[in-house]
Amino acid sequence: MQFDELSALLPQKFPFLMLDRIISLEKGKTVVALKNISGNEIFFLGHFPGMAVMPGTMIIEGMAQAAIVLFRKSYEDGELRLDGERVFFFGAAKARFLKPVVPGDQLRIEVTITKAISTGGVVEGIASVDGQVVAKAELSFGVKKREEMYG
Repeated sequence: MQFDELSALLPQKFPFLMLDRIISLEKGKTVVALKNISGNEIFFLGHFPGMAVMPGTMIIEGMAQAAIVLFRKSYEDGELRLDGERVFFFGAAKARFLKPVVPGDQLRIEVTITKAISTGGVVEGIASVDGQVVAKAELSFGVKKREEMYG
C-alpha cells in the first residue's frame, strides 16, 4: 500500500502522517509499515535544535496509525465497521524507548492485534531501525461514532 492510499485511509494529515508505506498486512492479525525519517520533519525544529531526535510520541503515533490501517482493512465489512464516521481513541501502556531515531533512519513499525471487540481492541507495536528494536508499546483503543463524540 502506497502513500496515497494510506493518506486516504488515515484521518491524520500533514504534519502528523507518520507512515509512508505498508509493506505487508495480514487481515485480523498484523501489519508492517515504513516511515522514512527526514531531517525536514517539522518536529525536529524543537526536538532538539542541534541534536535531532524523533520524539517518542511520534513513534507511538506511527504505531497507532498502523493499527488504524490494520483495523480498517481487516474489519471494513464486518461487525467493527470503520467508515469515515468512526473515531479512534488510543492509550499507550508499557511504552519503552530503547534507542534514538534520527534523520536518515527508516523506521519499521510492526503492529499485531492481541484483542479485538466491536468497540475497540489492544495491539502490540514494535518499532525498529536496521533490525534493532528502538521502541515497544502496548496500545489500547476504543472506536466511537463521530456523532457520539460531538452530539
